[in-house]
Amino acid sequence: MQVAETIEFGIPDASPWWAVYTRHQHEKVVAEMLTSKGFEVFLPLYESTRRWKDRRTVLSLPLFPCYLFVRGGIDRKLQVVTTPGVHMILYRGEQVAVIPDQEIAVIQRAVDGPYQVEPHPFLKCGTRVRVKQGALEGVEGILIRKKNLFRLILSVDMLAQSVSVEVHASDVEPCAVARQEVETHSISFFTDQNRIQTGNPMRVVAS
Repeated sequence: MQVAETIEFGIPDASPWWAVYTRHQHEKVVAEMLTSKGFEVFLPLYESTRRWKDRRTVLSLPLFPCYLFVRGGIDRKLQVVTTPGVHMILYRGEQVAVIPDQEIAVIQRAVDGPYQVEPHPFLKCGTRVRVKQGALEGVEGILIRKKNLFRLILSVDMLAQSVSVEVHASDVEPCAVARQEVETHSISFFTDQNRIQTGNPMRVVAS
């Protein structure tokens, strides 16, 4: 399923990303208002199908509810916090909390690619794997299994939130760090159509 559009505005630069916390269901409105003020805004979206007895509707929802990302313009914080619908800017101590470029880039690649993306409970532990090929090649995340499908968990540490991306079983391999932490024994995992075989045991967390 093709994911919903990613909203990106402004001219990219080398400035850091930071996060804005908004009122519930005000993410898109806030993004539009901040854009009109000249900020570069990134609001990742995903598609969610809602079913009723007589109809089905596909909604475009924020991947990180109540959050959006802004790049640059930290010296204009007052223009942000006075925007209707904005609760606060995320801080670490007395400084605006900077979101690593790599975390934002991974989320952008996930929502721009042909993947089914959805929010997921934040994870800090589990088996780390690396994508070997495709649009997410080189991206590392936590591998879980949801029913008969494998999903890669990508996290934004500052928000303590995660998203999951459906991946093909043959497209991932254990990270080097994971391989060093376990004994070298052969093990295989199966889905309906795919098989992963590696020289190291790889723990798959059932969702």
